[in-house]
Amino acid sequence: MKRLTLFVAFVALFHAVGYSSAQQQVERKGLTSTVKLEAMDFGFLGELNGKYKLRATVTTIEPGGYVGEHNHVGPGIRYLASGELTFVEHGKTRIYKAGDYFYETGAITNRASNTGSSPVVNIIFEILPVDWKGGSAVPPKSK
Repeated sequence: MKRLTLFVAFVALFHAVGYSSAQQQVERKGLTSTVKLEAMDFGFLGELNGKYKLRATVTTIEPGGYVGEHNHVGPGIRYLASGELTFVEHGKTRIYKAGDYFYETGAITNRASNTGSSPVVNIIFEILPVDWKGGSAVPPKSK
C-alpha cells in the first residue's frame, strides 16, 4: 500500500511539473492573470460534468507586453475590457479594441501584444479539461 501511495504521489508530481514546464515555455512579458471563477457543473449538459470546467480569467498586458506564439488547452471567448490588443493568427494581424469580443479555438497558433500606451485588460471565458491547473496558454504543437 505504501508503494502504491508513493507511486500515485510521484505520478501527480510528474504531471504538475509537466504542466508547469510547458507553460514556462510560452514567451511572455508584462502579463498578469487572475482566475476569477471555475465552474464544473454544466446543468442540463451533464455529460460534460467531471470532464470539463468553465473558467473566467482576467488578463492584463502592460504597454510593451506580449504573449509569444502559443495555443490554448481549450476554446474560449475573449472580451477586451480596455486598451488595444494586437493579435496575430495565420500571419494575419487584427487590432481588437475595448468592447470587442473574439473567439479562439485553442488549436490555432497565435500571439498577442500591447503596442499601445495603456494596459490591455482581456476577460477570457474558456472550457478546459477538469483537471487542468495553471494558465491555458501552451507552446504550439508544431512549428
